[in-house]
Amino acid sequence: MKTGKSLVELTAEIQRQTESKRDFVASTTALTLHSNGHSEMKIDGVESSFAVTDLAHQQIADRLAIPQKYYNRLQKEQPALLDTNVNTLFQAGTDRRMVRTLDGKARAFLSDRYRRLDNFDLAEAVLPELVEKQLHFESCEITDRKIYLKVISPRTELEVKIGDPVQAGLVISNSEVGLGAVKVEPLIYRLVCTNGMIASDFAQRKYHVGRANDEEATELFRDETLAADDRAFWMKVVDTIRAALSADGFRRIVERLREATEQRITGNPVKSVEVLANRFRLNKDEQSSVLQHLIEGSSLSAYGLMNAVTRAAQDVESYDRATEMEAYGGQVITLSPNDWRVIAEAAY
Repeated sequence: MKTGKSLVELTAEIQRQTESKRDFVASTTALTLHSNGHSEMKIDGVESSFAVTDLAHQQIADRLAIPQKYYNRLQKEQPALLDTNVNTLFQAGTDRRMVRTLDGKARAFLSDRYRRLDNFDLAEAVLPELVEKQLHFESCEITDRKIYLKVISPRTELEVKIGDPVQAGLVISNSEVGLGAVKVEPLIYRLVCTNGMIASDFAQRKYHVGRANDEEATELFRDETLAADDRAFWMKVVDTIRAALSADGFRRIVERLREATEQRITGNPVKSVEVLANRFRLNKDEQSSVLQHLIEGSSLSAYGLMNAVTRAAQDVESYDRATEMEAYGGQVITLSPNDWRVIAEAAY
């Protein structure tokens, strides 16, 4: 599993970001994009301008129905024309948007119905439960897209096969910038090689949707009223964590892993990895890494391929991407018989 921050480092960064971030809701007619070597967003009535992140640019393009390739070309080659396109559509619109900012940057361009379920609130709700259950914080990270808590229960352990023990765990994730719900997903931690497989099929998620905000170009604050509204939500998240740690659920996943050891790759392993890479849109480096670890693992089976994918996840630079690949590993063992046959019997 890819190494991230320690729990102490993570909580310190959460606190720092909480003190730095500001959120605004405004009509698009109150927004202006201007470029002078880089793009900045101006909100009427707010003194500062905010540098626009790549993600916020993508969300602006999507909301305004500007093709992404065209948007990117204007951003690179004709920034003044990009400003004209965006600002004209801003002024022609009547909808309201939430602009989330952090460290002087506009990091997200979202619906005014977006319910702020922030990392501070997540940590405040779930950390006491995780500590009380004596879970081990194996890997934590906060990126510009998501926060991740990957925890292991060392007391909950079974063998997939003799000498190959795995432990139960959880991945808890959240996005403050509109890239998915609060998620609680089972994690299988393989002790032999410290790989982590995310069992997405057993995941629980809660979406960031709430009532529309009625403020006129107003900065939003976290106050007692908002905290009261969210209290019941976070209690449900804690209940989900308790359910996800059930021994029965862990046994069902391990039983599926045992079955995967009997699903053989009967075709050409190189071609099998190529088919898998196409399915999960792995790049060439990721594909090569999976093939290398499949060969080194000496297990030409669905279980071996799953382990090769999760081991390759440790080789990628991005923590977000590594986590995606850990989930791909889980998807390998839940493929339909027909989909598995396409991979297993692949040949030149």
